[in-house]
Amino acid sequence: MKTKLFDKSGKEKGSVGLPKNFSVKIREDILARVFDAQRGVYAQAYGAKEGAGAQYSASGIIKKKRHDWKASYGKGISRIPRKVMSRHGASFNWIGATVASTRGGRRPHAPRSEKNLLKKINKKELLIAFNSALAGTINSNFLEKKYGRKVESGFIFDGDVLKLKTKDFIVSMKAIFGESFESVLKHKTVRAGIGKMRGRKYKSNAGLLFVIGNEEKMKRKGIEVVNVSDLTIKDLSPNGEPGRLVCYTENAVSEIGGRFK
Repeated sequence: MKTKLFDKSGKEKGSVGLPKNFSVKIREDILARVFDAQRGVYAQAYGAKEGAGAQYSASGIIKKKRHDWKASYGKGISRIPRKVMSRHGASFNWIGATVASTRGGRRPHAPRSEKNLLKKINKKELLIAFNSALAGTINSNFLEKKYGRKVESGFIFDGDVLKLKTKDFIVSMKAIFGESFESVLKHKTVRAGIGKMRGRKYKSNAGLLFVIGNEEKMKRKGIEVVNVSDLTIKDLSPNGEPGRLVCYTENAVSEIGGRFK
């Protein structure tokens, strides 16, 4: 399978052969399963604060002894730990505290930050998922399904594109992507709705992913750049579905054929 090779200005320079990774059958089900399994690796550890729900000065298990101070005999209440809200002589206004069955009490099985979220993945399934994600970057049907319009992706550039300044690089991307350029650069917007008050004020598009060789270097503002050795399924399909705007360097394509085989 061959595709066009572009120079740094976005003009067609020749053709280059793609490794077989880009022409496999796309397995959406395996890609989604592997993406979900790897989600725990990138998730931030979270858990309950130590002692949460048990900060009350509850007096322990209440006694049922007769004729005893501060006992619950004859009150018709359970023996759970209680905190004293007020009292009048030997009559106490109690509220259950500390235990999980009470209002405002601790959680019985709170999440723990030391929990291992890693799930094992079959090696063959991992390879199928990687190849499906790679093939999705050049498949027009999945790209149209993802972006809601016809877009082209999977462009191959020679090494000179790495030497461009950001201003010239953007001009080159405009020449390549045309009307789809609005999806190339990352842009952040304020979320509509009540999610703004729940720690999700901003939302951003994925933008363009530029894959370079392991020995190559590139810094670009507004897009995501990753080396072949650091390439993950999360990069190629940020939401577990095939299809993303991706460009490759000529060296990156040859290294992909060597890594994913």
